[in-house]
Amino acid sequence: MKLSIVIPVFNEKDTISKIIDMVNAVNVGLEKEIILVDDCSRDGTRDVLKKMEEEKKPWKIFYHEKNQGKGAALRTGFAKATGDIVVIQDADLEYDPNDYKVLLGPMLDGHADVVFGSRFVGGGPHRVSFFWHSMGNRFLTLLSNMMTNLNLTDMEVCYKMFKREVLDAIKIQENRFGFEVEITAKVARGNWRIYEVPVSYYGRSYAEGKKITWKDGVRALWCIIKYRFV
Repeated sequence: MKLSIVIPVFNEKDTISKIIDMVNAVNVGLEKEIILVDDCSRDGTRDVLKKMEEEKKPWKIFYHEKNQGKGAALRTGFAKATGDIVVIQDADLEYDPNDYKVLLGPMLDGHADVVFGSRFVGGGPHRVSFFWHSMGNRFLTLLSNMMTNLNLTDMEVCYKMFKREVLDAIKIQENRFGFEVEITAKVARGNWRIYEVPVSYYGRSYAEGKKITWKDGVRALWCIIKYRFV
């Protein structure tokens, strides 16, 4: 059995090498496939990735020639993934790859088709940061739950893990952070078995490179309504 780790990358030159080392080092008891999709980075990230290619590192690296967003990068990564199980990993060090084992638990036990992480149900260390981000996240999760009839605590979490057949049955349309709402709605509509597990969270400030903004929150609101019916 193989685990595909899909990493969307945009302007992460200071963290990309470290997150790859962390992903590469974690032992999950499965064959691992690391897929990086650079979404037209302009800060030198591409130079780091190109150097890895020259050194023939055993990772699959793909490049977008135009910046499209996280959803678009994941769409590319999912299409290239060959694993039986696929997990999303951000490149910014906010999430710890050691949590793969926790995410895999319900899936390998035969209980789950989809596993969401949650930053709000205990687990490992959590950086204390933005109050209004937390409230906004909980509000969006509540609205999403109302539309999908799920009882998630953290719809916007990065760590989402899927069996291959789940992703094969879903067509992703959103290019940016609306992906989180869309994939949640479509998984719910497909009646897949969904579990949630606690994960650690090492959040970044905007000075440290955090990218999501209030505009993404507004888009998420629209997507919650849109994907209730689409």
